Amino acid sequence: MKARLLDKKAISPVIATVILVSVTIVVAVAVAYWMSGIAGIYTRVERIGIVSHYANKLSGSWEIVIDLKNSGSADATIIHVLLNGKTLGTDGVPDPTSTYYYKGGTDLPAEGLTIQAGQSGSVTVTLDFFDDTLAPNNPEPGTSIEIKLHTAANMDYPVVEMLP
Repeated sequence: MKARLLDKKAISPVIATVILVSVTIVVAVAVAYWMSGIAGIYTRVERIGIVSHYANKLSGSWEIVIDLKNSGSADATIIHVLLNGKTLGTDGVPDPTSTYYYKGGTDLPAEGLTIQAGQSGSVTVTLDFFDDTLAPNNPEPGTSIEIKLHTAANMDYPVVEMLP
């Protein structure tokens, strides 16, 4: 009986090595795909792109419209608009420390503007001149206005608009 077992042939060492290497590569590829899926869950980011922006002069005010697109993988919520470094609210209260004498507001809802991943949105900023005696200090055509959109993820997206 012992002699019969010794007469049987097994696979060659070369074929065994090829099979082991193949199995190892298949397992490594499967683990890499699984890990990339897990990494994708924890690395979702917002990425807001400024599609366009323009300003319109209205009677006694300026209206600046900013069109946005979220090209990131996570939803983005714009919670504040900063105008020349100062937070611009929706209440229209003038800021006496501002460079220009105006009050302004935005069309942001109180809870912020949420732009879902892959979607578009827009923000409108209105600048009203509130004191005609200070008219020389009001923004005139050619004035650059710096606007920053601040998100809940603590990201800032700047826009510089030159008034037409």
